[in-house]
Amino acid sequence: MNETVKIQPTSTLTCPQCGAVHRELTMPTDACQFFWDCPNCAAVIKPKQGDCCVFCSYGTVACPPIQADQGCCGG
Repeated sequence: MNETVKIQPTSTLTCPQCGAVHRELTMPTDACQFFWDCPNCAAVIKPKQGDCCVFCSYGTVACPPIQADQGCCGG
């Protein structure tokens, strides 16, 4: 049973500070993105406790390593 996982490479982030929605952001495939600067309010966003990256906390799609069931950052 060799099931191929289709990785969705983009996500939409919603800033928890100002609520601005930023669509179609390309996620890194080989690293977690721990910080993200909101272009609307300039807040530096960090993941929620227990999440590996900002995409897992505030995105519509989890980061590629989580999608592939590889754990955070491939580890």
